[in-house]
Amino acid sequence: MERDRPPGKPEAAVPPLLVACALGIERFALRGGGRAGAPGPVRVVRTGMGPVHAARGVERALAREGWDAAAVIASGFCAGLAPGMHPGDLVVAEETRGPDGALACDGTALLVEALARAVPGRTVHTGPLTGSDHVVRGPERAALAAGGAIAVDMESAATLRTARAAGPRPLAAVRVVVDAPEHELVRIGTVRGGISAFRVLRAVLPAFFEWHRSLLLPRR
Repeated sequence: MERDRPPGKPEAAVPPLLVACALGIERFALRGGGRAGAPGPVRVVRTGMGPVHAARGVERALAREGWDAAAVIASGFCAGLAPGMHPGDLVVAEETRGPDGALACDGTALLVEALARAVPGRTVHTGPLTGSDHVVRGPERAALAAGGAIAVDMESAATLRTARAAGPRPLAAVRVVVDAPEHELVRIGTVRGGISAFRVLRAVLPAFFEWHRSLLLPRR
């Protein structure tokens, strides 16, 4: 699916798309989505868990020849914070929040529309996606929700902050809820929820390509 080699001359004007995730199972799901419809080179990179690994992994990926101008999407699983969320719901970040503050994402509305086509019937939530350096549970989860965040993960904020520090580029974060207030991972029923989230993540790449293609169109 992915093309790891640097873009050749025929595609030099098309910035690549870098999709960053933390876990092997996330990368497996994302790579399984195929690359039909991609407007340029695409790479799905596994960074490892946590903000430190995410930052290092994205920094290395963007340092590769030909990838310095890549658009970046942080993706994978997340914990939902808002009441009524279910495993398999999608989260499109309007901004990511981390220790260095908030960072606005690009093309949120485009992604929501594209995901509705790619994964029909799935609920798509938009709002702030907050970062943590550990698994969030109980009162801490409630406190984050009270601050306005709709979901939390350990890598998105660090991924996008590092990408922005490396230069101007389109940025987005799209996560699939695997764990929610009424469906926490400690419950035995979440095995089924995990399978649902995996299937949704496997289907999102066409929406990422549509987002990427739309950002390449001339602005009027």
